[in-house]
Parts: sequence; C-alpha cells; structure tokens
Amino acid sequence: MEDKLIIRGIEFNSRLWIGTGKYRDFEETAKAVEASGADVVTVAVRRVNITDRRSENLLDYIDPKKYKILPNTAGCYTVEDALRYARLAREADVSEMVKLEVIGDERTLFPDVTGLLKATEILAKEGFIVFPYTNDDPVMAKRLEDAGAAAVMPLGAPIGSGLGIRNPFNIKIILESAKVPVIVDAGVGTASDANIAMELGCDAVLINTAIAGAKDPITMAEAMKHAVIAGRLACRAGRIPRKLYATASSPIEGML
Repeated sequence: MEDKLIIRGIEFNSRLWIGTGKYRDFEETAKAVEASGADVVTVAVRRVNITDRRSENLLDYIDPKKYKILPNTAGCYTVEDALRYARLAREADVSEMVKLEVIGDERTLFPDVTGLLKATEILAKEGFIVFPYTNDDPVMAKRLEDAGAAAVMPLGAPIGSGLGIRNPFNIKIILESAKVPVIVDAGVGTASDANIAMELGCDAVLINTAIAGAKDPITMAEAMKHAVIAGRLACRAGRIPRKLYATASSPIEGML
C-alpha cells in the first residue's frame, strides 16, 4: 500500500530526517547522510555556511538537487534572531521550509514556547513551511498547529541527551489530537529509540547527535534507517494486545 509522507504538497521519500552538526568534517557528514537513506537534511543557518557559495560550503558535499535542505534556527534565543536566520535562508534560495527553534534555557536547551508560538505565527503568515521544535506538551502542540505550523516536532528528551522517548504517553496524546504530521526531534540515542517513536505512530524522526556522536556514524546512520522503516511497518501492522498471562502459540482447543 502507498504510505507516502506528504507535507504541504511536498513528498518525502524517507521518514528519517537527519541533522548535520557534530560530525568530524563535511565528508563524514555526506557519507552518513548517504547511509541513512534520508532525503531531508537539516542545517543550522547560524553555525554552518550555506549562504556564501564562494567559500567552503556544506552544500558542496550535500547536493540540494538530491536532498531537501531544511534550514534550522538552532542557537537562537530570541524571536528576532529566529526570524532573521529563517529569512536569511529563504533569501539565499535555500528553502521555504524552516525547522524553527527558539531556545529558552542554555543548560537544558528546552524551547521558549511563548517565543516559539509567536515566531511560528509570523513565519507562517510570511509563507514559510514551519516545523517548530517544541516540548512534548499536547496543549502547545495544538496551539502551534493552529498558528500555522506544517508539522509539530516534540522532543523525545533534551537535545543531545540520548535518553530516548522519556514520555511516550504525551507523544501519544499529541498524535491523537494533531491534524498535522508529528515528527519526534531530539533525545534519540540509538536505533531502538527511533523504532519506538515510529511504533507510537509518529510520522518521522529527526536525528543528529545519535548518529554524529556514535563510534561509527556511518553504520549508525544505516541502523537508524532500518529502525525507522521497521517501526513504521510495525505501527501499520498493529501490535498484539499486552496480556498478563500466557496464550499458547498452538491452541489445543478441538484437538483429540
């Protein structure tokens, strides 16, 4: 059966999206992206050169004709900064899409959800396709959707923590109420975490540190690819109910 992820008319070939920070160099980044099978690559506009093609540029290694480049506003602590870098990426013809981050706390890197909501409203009105990074709060997720977000991106755990999905119940509530795609962003540590996110019913997973920080990033990227595919298939197949007691695999009813 067809199971395409389509957001605002854009068709995505993979439900694994990956970031480009923390790799040893651009070459390793490119190899990990290739191994992951992802077609969405996020890039921090504030930290990585993607707007000046006269100097070494990530886009010399990640072909914009092959991959969908998703600029992000990582490192922005104010609405004004987030708006500035989103607009800069669009003016440079990188993308109409933006992964929107407005960070509220330097130690935890939790979002400033008040600022995030404001920035989402502004950018959506300006025609951006906005993917806001938010807490795993069902109320805020709904407000972001109402503000014009093309999808909501709740964290599984703090950025770079590798703790996995800490509150699957909140994610499940977000999934039940959202009318836009839900993409888990932040906190994934290994392939089983990505698998859990997809089994819960999430539409995609965005991963950076778990791949870039692995002992072998290329192999981990491939592992994440298979985990996301398996999790999506399992979600669509429907798991068996959990039971307290055993149920025989070969029933004896009717046997002589």
